Amino acid sequence: MSDKKDAQRPKAPQLNIELSEEVAEGTYSNLVMLAHSAEEFILDFIRVMPGIPKARVQSRIIVSPPHAKRLLRALADNIDRFEQAHGEIGEQSSQGPVVHFGIPGGEA
Repeated sequence: MSDKKDAQRPKAPQLNIELSEEVAEGTYSNLVMLAHSAEEFILDFIRVMPGIPKARVQSRIIVSPPHAKRLLRALADNIDRFEQAHGEIGEQSSQGPVVHFGIPGGEA
């Protein structure tokens, strides 16, 4: 009976996603800084190099609050699956470098 209901539902349009060679190579980040306003979440991905007191934002991603929540759930789900396959991810003992950013903490 549910097969008939499924057959009657209109199918969502398919989304074709393109990935350029440059983007497919990825960008390494070992630090992310988060900020938010009433309308968006800002994720600044940074690469910190040992012995270098300065770091540059490699990529800034801005998402809506609903998308940020979906991202959180998807990341948690993927971490759970990763740990089931490879064992628990250990926390690093050091907190890493002290980082001071000029990102506004209030609303934009």
